[in-house]
Amino acid sequence: MSGATPLIAVVDDEESVRRALERLIRSARFATESFAGGDEFLRALTDHRPDCVVLDIHMPNVDGFQVQSRLANAKLAIPVIVMSGIGRVREKAQQLGIQDYVEKPVAPDHLFTLLDRYACGSAALGAAEQ
Repeated sequence: MSGATPLIAVVDDEESVRRALERLIRSARFATESFAGGDEFLRALTDHRPDCVVLDIHMPNVDGFQVQSRLANAKLAIPVIVMSGIGRVREKAQQLGIQDYVEKPVAPDHLFTLLDRYACGSAALGAAEQ
């Protein structure tokens, strides 16, 4: 890895969940940014790209599946970890090319393993391309 701290985007419409996830992810020494909805996150992509996205599926307006579809259509290869309290969305998430799935409440060790796999690998690839 290049030494740059990987940036993790947290996208969830519940403020308490966003704040808790940001604290949790920062405790593992990742940088974070958060968004209250899919549309807000997608607009932010014009300025920069996170190394990984932790994305809630069930949100008003632009849901997590729509976010993933738009990322794929724009050919933005940002690793996505989907969160949901509903286990049956896993299959649809995998069909859309989402890298991994975690159920709410999120198990910290499992999330850290996934972030290490996707964000650190993504940051290393980005550094190699520069």
